[in-house]
Amino acid sequence: MDFFTEPAFFVLLVPIVLVAAALGLTERPLGHYGCAVSLAMLYLLFFRSVPALVYASCYLVASVLLYRWVRTLFTRDDPNKMRGYYLALAAQIAPLVLYKIGVLFKPDFPGFLGISYITFKAVQAIIETRDGLIKDMSCGEYLYFLSFFPTFTSGPILRSRPFVADVRANLSRMDYLDRLYRGIGWFVLGAAYKFVGSAIAQWGMWFVPSVVGAPALKWLVTVLFYGLDLFFDFAGYSDMAMGLGLVLGIEVPRNFNLPFLATDIKEFWDRWHMSLSTWLRDFVFMRFSRFAMERKLFPSRHITACVGFGINMTLMGLWHGITPDYFVYGLYHGALLAGYHYYQQTSKFYKKHRRERWYQVVSWVITMLAVFFGFALFGGYVVSPLLS
Repeated sequence: MDFFTEPAFFVLLVPIVLVAAALGLTERPLGHYGCAVSLAMLYLLFFRSVPALVYASCYLVASVLLYRWVRTLFTRDDPNKMRGYYLALAAQIAPLVLYKIGVLFKPDFPGFLGISYITFKAVQAIIETRDGLIKDMSCGEYLYFLSFFPTFTSGPILRSRPFVADVRANLSRMDYLDRLYRGIGWFVLGAAYKFVGSAIAQWGMWFVPSVVGAPALKWLVTVLFYGLDLFFDFAGYSDMAMGLGLVLGIEVPRNFNLPFLATDIKEFWDRWHMSLSTWLRDFVFMRFSRFAMERKLFPSRHITACVGFGINMTLMGLWHGITPDYFVYGLYHGALLAGYHYYQQTSKFYKKHRRERWYQVVSWVITMLAVFFGFALFGGYVVSPLLS
């Protein structure tokens, strides 16, 4: 059973939502129920493939054990705690790296749907445990955090501290009613995006190029509708996950916030796949920048930031898959962010005109052209044809 696509999934949501609503409206805790439902739904997700079920189960158990080990190391102030921390971090990331490399040579390489998202959640928890930000999350709460079914396959990427705070919250009837109403609204919007907006974009991607004569124009139209389909499909998943999360008492972070209104590339990434971009900002860009500046690896903070953007976005591309298309996509957006950052910090023209209406319109047009060319890279419409 695939989440958010098969009819069986939506049929099962009816009793899940009804029981959750009954618990929430009677001011009963939802944590144990949500965890049990999540584990059951993951079983239904993987039961058709025994290897995927076994691999996902082992990954969850191993992740809980790694988290418990790191928490023990830093609770007892073990003299070898940093060595253990780096070992645990490497062990947590290794299955994802091996899977991404393995599928290049063998499409059925052992893995499971959702491994990318669960790895980022687990890495965040290990890092913040080392930093002392996570102190009392139980192993049961951590298992629920990793297995939370609305976000398991397609995100958004959750953060453990807000998640645990929601699990422990004693919601009043009115507080839960607020989450229930908002949850239904987000779920309906997500369903409309996924099943109406995405379907129209796919139809446009199929039909419109067939009535356009010039090959270049066909390519442009295809890329335009591909980008729209990408948005409606992914935003649809994310909004439905937000809705289900709220019904289960969990505030799932918003993943898309009108990204096509962005007037520069930085603003675009503040609006597009926000849970991924903020995760990379907090755990890659900021930490690399601090490391580089403390050791004075680069002559200025602007150069440091530009290098950080390159590393950050290249990792983002490879996270989607180790292919030339995704690699170039990541490099492209890293170069865009680095170039815009340098322009923003050093250009007198920008500082003089940035608030003027004409400048914002021109900037929006340029940004959208850059964004949709990025979609062309992501979708394999540029690099793959050149390599074939």
